[in-house]
Amino acid sequence: MDKLQRMKDLIDLLNKASKAYYMDSEEIMSNFEYDKLYDELLELEKELNTVLSNSPTIRVGYEVVSELPKEKHPSPMLSLDKTKDVEALRDWLMDKEGLISWKMDGLTVVLTYENGELVKAVTRGNGEVGEVITANAKTFKNIPQKISYKNTLSIRGEAVIKYSDFEKINAEIKDIDAKYKNPRNLCSGSVRQLQSKITAERNVHFFAFYLVDPEDPLLIESFDNSLSKRFEFLAGLGFEVVEYKKVDKDNIRDAVKYFSEVIKDNDFPSDGLVLSYEDVAFGKSLGRTAKFPRNAIAFKWQDEEALTTLREIEWSPSRTGLINPVAIFDTVSLEGTDVSRASVHNISIVKELALGIGDEIKVYKANMIIPQISENLTRSGNVEIPKCCPCCGSKTEIKNENGTETLNCPNPLCPAKNIKLFSHFAERNAMNLDGLSEQTMEKFIDSGFIHRLSDLYHLADHKDEIINMDGFGEKSYNNIIESIDVSREADMAGFIYGLGISGVGLSNAKLLVKHFDNDIEKIIAASAEDISEIDHMGDVLGKNISGYFKDPDNLSEVRRLLSEIHFKAVEVAGEQDLTGLTFVITGSLNNYTNRDELKNEIENRGGKVAGSVSSKTSFLINNDITSNSGKNKKAKSLDIPIITEDDFIQRRFLDAN
Repeated sequence: MDKLQRMKDLIDLLNKASKAYYMDSEEIMSNFEYDKLYDELLELEKELNTVLSNSPTIRVGYEVVSELPKEKHPSPMLSLDKTKDVEALRDWLMDKEGLISWKMDGLTVVLTYENGELVKAVTRGNGEVGEVITANAKTFKNIPQKISYKNTLSIRGEAVIKYSDFEKINAEIKDIDAKYKNPRNLCSGSVRQLQSKITAERNVHFFAFYLVDPEDPLLIESFDNSLSKRFEFLAGLGFEVVEYKKVDKDNIRDAVKYFSEVIKDNDFPSDGLVLSYEDVAFGKSLGRTAKFPRNAIAFKWQDEEALTTLREIEWSPSRTGLINPVAIFDTVSLEGTDVSRASVHNISIVKELALGIGDEIKVYKANMIIPQISENLTRSGNVEIPKCCPCCGSKTEIKNENGTETLNCPNPLCPAKNIKLFSHFAERNAMNLDGLSEQTMEKFIDSGFIHRLSDLYHLADHKDEIINMDGFGEKSYNNIIESIDVSREADMAGFIYGLGISGVGLSNAKLLVKHFDNDIEKIIAASAEDISEIDHMGDVLGKNISGYFKDPDNLSEVRRLLSEIHFKAVEVAGEQDLTGLTFVITGSLNNYTNRDELKNEIENRGGKVAGSVSSKTSFLINNDITSNSGKNKKAKSLDIPIITEDDFIQRRFLDAN
C-alpha cells in the first residue's frame, strides 16, 4: 500500500476512535490497538517528513458536544507524551528527581474553590473548552465541600468510578446489550449528567493530581518549588491525592515494578503512570510542544497477554439488528481471572485480524476488564460470515458505514431483535410497562401472542392462555393488563424513544418533540435535513429518524400503535413572557437547586438557554455582576445586560427591556 495513503487511512481511523471515545463515551477499539496504530502513524510521519492537518499527532481533541454549559480553560490542558519503555523514563528524567504516580482512567475535572467553598467544576473537554459540571461535582463521594484555604484555588484531578461500584451497577442491568463496557465510559456519562441526582447514585470519586499555580505568592513560596509539597498541601486540605513515589534514575525501575504489582489489586481503573519533575520551576522552564508539555511524561505498560487457540466465532444478534462476532478460545488466565471469550466488534475487525478457526491468537484484558484480541499469529482468515441470521434464519446483510462493515439481520420479526425491542419499549423511560420483563416477553413471543409492538395492546385476547402459563395466574395477568392500559396515556418523547430508532436516546427524543411542537405528524413527515438542523442532532441522526418513518413497515406499525394510545396534554407553565429571549447562566445560584431548574423555568416561559455568550444572547444571569469572568467580559464587550438571579425572579429585566 502507498505509504501516504496508509497515513491517511490511519488518521481517519484514529480520529474516528477518538471521536467515539471523547464525544460519545464509546470505545470502538482498545487502548492497545489505538496506541499501536498511533505509533505506526508517528513512524510514517517521521519517514515521510509529512504531517497532515487533521492528524491526531498534532490535535489535542475534539469539540465538546452536549447540553451542558461550556467554558474555556484559562490555559490549554494538553495531553502527555508517552512511552512504554522504562529506560526511556530514566533518560527523560536525566539526573533530576521526579514523582511517579498513577495515570487514572476516568474523566479529568478542574475544581475551583473561592473563600473555602467549591464554586466551579469544569471537565477537560477538548483541552481548550470544557463543560461546567459544578452541581454534579458536589455529589462526588470524596471531595471536600469546604476547605480551610480561603483564597482562590484550582485543582486538577481525575473523576473515576471504582471497579467494585462498576460491577454493582452492571449487575443491576438485566439487558446484556445495555451493560456498560468499562468504568471510564460509565464515569464519563455519570459526570456529564444533566441531573446531579444520577451522578450521586454512581459513587464517583475524585483523585487530585495537579495544583494550578495559586495567585497567593506566599503560598507558592511555601512550596519551596517542590511538587511533592504541593501534593502534601492538597492532602492536608482533605483531598485524596493520587498515590506517588519520589524517584531518581537509580530507583525508577523499582518504582515502576511496585506500581505494576499493586495495580492487580487496585479498585480503581488506571491505564499507566505519570512521571513529573519534582523541581516545578525546572519543569516549567522546558516549555511545551504544540501538543505536549515537557514537564511530565506518561508511561503505559503493555496489558498482560496470553497465547491461545481460536475455536469458534459466535454471532450474537441484538435488538438493533446488529449481529456481533464473539471469539471463543481455549481458556487462559489474565489479570487473575479465567477468560475464554472476547468481543470482536464487527466484520472489519474480523477481516483486519484475518481470523480463522484454529488460529493462534494473543488475547489481553484492556484496562484489566474487557477481553480483546491483540494479534493473530497464523492469520488463516477462514472465518465465514453467516449468510443467515443465527436466530431467525433470514438472509443477512453487510452494511458499510464510514468504512466499518457490520453484519445485520433485516428481518423486523426476528425473535432476538424483538425480545430486545419489546423490553426496550417497556422500559420505565419509554412506555413504562411494569411487569413485562424480558423473560415474560420471550414467553409471549414463543407462544405466538405477540409478533409486533402493537400486539401488546391485544394481550387480553389471550387471557385464558396467559393465566394458565407456568409462573402466571390471574393476578399476574391483571397486573400486566393494568400496566398496558395505563400506558395508553403516553408521553410522546417516551414513545419515540421506545420505538428503538438507532441512536435515539430519551434526550434526543425530547429535543425532537419540542422542536416539532409536540406534533407526532410533523415528526413523522420531517426530512433528514429538517431533523439534522436541530441542536445536537446532526446528519446521522437525521437520516436514522427520517429513514425509520419512511420505511413502510415501520410506519404501518407506528400507525397501529397510535390507534391504541393518546399522548398526554402538554402543560405550559405560566405565561410565555420570555419568548424570543436567549439567556446564558453562569456562577452559583441561591434560589434554584441547580442550573437545570432555572433552565427549565426559562424554557417553560418560552425562552432559550445557551451555553456561551454571543451576539444572540439577550441576558447573562450572574449573581456576581462585577466579576471578571470570561462570560462577564464577553457580555460587556457585546453590550449584553448582566442580571442577577433576583433581577430574573422579580422580572425587573423585563421592565428594562
